[in-house]
Amino acid sequence: MRIEVSSNELEQGELSNDHLEQAINNIRVEGYTILGNIVSTDHLDFLHQKMTDDSHSIISANAERWSGRLQIGQLQQGPPPFAPYLFTDIVSNPIVEHLSITLLGKGAFNGFYNGNTNAPGSTQQGLHMDAGHLWPNLNPSHPTVSVVVNIPTIEVTEAEGAIELWPGTHLIGDVSRGLDTEAEENRRQVRPPVRGETQKGDVLIRDMRLWHRGTPNRSDQYRHMIALVHNVGWLRRGQRLRYVKGSESIFQNCRVDPHAVFIDECHDYLFDYRGPNV
Repeated sequence: MRIEVSSNELEQGELSNDHLEQAINNIRVEGYTILGNIVSTDHLDFLHQKMTDDSHSIISANAERWSGRLQIGQLQQGPPPFAPYLFTDIVSNPIVEHLSITLLGKGAFNGFYNGNTNAPGSTQQGLHMDAGHLWPNLNPSHPTVSVVVNIPTIEVTEAEGAIELWPGTHLIGDVSRGLDTEAEENRRQVRPPVRGETQKGDVLIRDMRLWHRGTPNRSDQYRHMIALVHNVGWLRRGQRLRYVKGSESIFQNCRVDPHAVFIDECHDYLFDYRGPNV
């Protein structure tokens, strides 16, 4: 499912016709695809250090709000929404946006900028979907309307807790978001899960309905995975995403609407990532 993006594609800011068709087919049929080597490793190294420092702040705060996540070591945590921690190849990557606009259509927007950190010594998450089906009980279910764009800051193997993915499950429309043991075992007999291993600089894109879960991180590294959510344009929009003034130029060439507002001062992005209504 990994597509090695060429230097020419990176320069043009678009996938070739063959790669675009392959990526869209991967998402429509399997529920995910991986675009190889499209994010600067220097940017990822810079963010990884800051986000690791932030992880320590979250854990040491021992906030009641995060008690469940702290117990299993799977934290909701995103990068800072202000300079110098915002990069075009992360928040509005042209290769990713070319794919999203082709898959979802013009008018697609980003409804999320946060992430997930899998801490050393973590335990396994329950199997789940990030979004349910718009029209339940269709088999196969409706086409993709939302994708999660996951950008790990390090190379991720099984040792670092690579995400567990269940190919094709985004099309199983007669299940609820809270997947039970029976649904899991029935699907395992049809097709077992795979691991979403990625090299540093890769981007994993998956349908929001794809069954998945976080797995134990047996390494000594924090596995940060930045997340955006690209939605078809006719879905309901929530409040705008908050970024700090001075970072507007990062978003000026977006194909996917960043659905952004720029505020004077940073809100408490670690514990209230959406911030106050503006």
